[in-house]
Amino acid sequence: MRLKLVTATSLLALCLVTTAQGVEINQDGANAVKDTLTKLLPEDLAKSGLITVNPAGARYEIIYDLAKLLAKADPATFAINGLTPFSMFATPLDSGLWNIEGDNNLNVSGHFKGPDQKSTDFSYSIASLVYTGVFDPAISYLRSGTFTGKGIKVTSKSETEEVQASIAGIDQKLSSTDSASGNGRIDFAGSGSMSTFVEQVSGLQMPPVEIRADSIDFEAKVNGLPAKQIREIVLFVLDHLEEKELSPENSDKIKGMLKQAFPLLASFSETIGVNNLTVSSQMGNGGAKAFDYNVAVDGPSDAMRFGFGMNAQDISLDTPLMPASYSPFLPTSFELQLAMPNLDFASFGDALMAVNFSSAEAPETSGEEMAKKFFRDGRLVVEFPKVSAKSDVYDIDMTGKIEGRVDTEKDYSMEATILARDLDKTIAAVQELAKTDPDLSQVSFGIMMVKGFAKTDADGRSRWDISVSRDGAVAVNGQVVKGPDSPDQDQGLEPDQEQEQEPDQGQDAVPAPPQQP
Repeated sequence: MRLKLVTATSLLALCLVTTAQGVEINQDGANAVKDTLTKLLPEDLAKSGLITVNPAGARYEIIYDLAKLLAKADPATFAINGLTPFSMFATPLDSGLWNIEGDNNLNVSGHFKGPDQKSTDFSYSIASLVYTGVFDPAISYLRSGTFTGKGIKVTSKSETEEVQASIAGIDQKLSSTDSASGNGRIDFAGSGSMSTFVEQVSGLQMPPVEIRADSIDFEAKVNGLPAKQIREIVLFVLDHLEEKELSPENSDKIKGMLKQAFPLLASFSETIGVNNLTVSSQMGNGGAKAFDYNVAVDGPSDAMRFGFGMNAQDISLDTPLMPASYSPFLPTSFELQLAMPNLDFASFGDALMAVNFSSAEAPETSGEEMAKKFFRDGRLVVEFPKVSAKSDVYDIDMTGKIEGRVDTEKDYSMEATILARDLDKTIAAVQELAKTDPDLSQVSFGIMMVKGFAKTDADGRSRWDISVSRDGAVAVNGQVVKGPDSPDQDQGLEPDQEQEQEPDQGQDAVPAPPQQP
């Protein structure tokens, strides 16, 4: 969760200014800046006073009066109070860049009616919003910046639901460097933190719920971004937004822009960490000392890898809905990592270049074909580098890979390794629980049967190497437990083969089914 402390309108303020070198600060210059800002606005809105630019010493003051946007709104459908003008300052530099800075606050309230004609009251407030940065007109974005917000509050109340949220403070930093890949591409890096996040939700159909976090930290990086080319594409789209069909000349032009922009990035990564997360309600309390989320995309454009991960540490849950005898089975830590390799953005780009943008229907039909280009030969691979869960009575790790096709659910295969520590402790815990819940007797029986297929690693953990082939055969630690194309009957070893074969080194013999406890 992040707060965008610089509005899109603020950035648009300089998006078409091509140079600041030698600019003299005067009213003529202010008028030129205003003309630039209002160029893409409808004529009536451009003349409404939405944007005002004044010379202010060695810089320009740009004032936004967003209330002008609501002049034609029906007060019965949408109304907002307290929306006062805010300003930012822009100082031209000899380098052609601009220094921007602002110090504002916000305190508005109002109401609106949704499609169902039900009214919702809302309020937004920011006690302090301070930002500084260096803006690059060539890319219509910041090269660097620092942003600080304090006292952020949001409320929303309707007939059926009420939401209140607050953040004590937020700090964010942005930096950039020219990419090593050249071609005018840029590497961006951003980081920040929010403190004392609180959200309360209640409604007619749910008891009040409160979510709290001491802090939320985030970090993001994107390398090899064609920022200038993206700027040109955005401006082209805005300029032709009302056209139903592009002319052949403009279709070729947008294709050329897209070709220069591909690949859209060399890599991307983002991590979010939540510290001391708690969730409280009438039904109980829970939380985690640390909860982390991450996503990453990297690799060559014809074989990019998408990765996702999340983990939670020191998980807690206290609720009367869970009997005390089940609490040892609640995971105290959990981790999930998955990845999708070989995403072919290069072929996707080639398919995009073949789209006839001068036709109103072609992009939609071609889009279906382009989606298939992401996966090489239509094959989808999902990897699980790590899946783990740990509690007082179990400790399990799994790695694996599933391969299939995007056009069918039948043609798939799987390779997985499962490791379990102190399996006897897990069995004993299930057996103890089965004394009060007889249905769990079959669970403990099943675990003991599974244990019979396990190997024992040097560290004492039980191991199962599981293989499921495309023909339906299943093997565990090299032993076939189901043959190919035999959905109704397992194919293990024949009795005479079972007597002759000696167990592998380090592999336990498969036990006879034990008596149920």
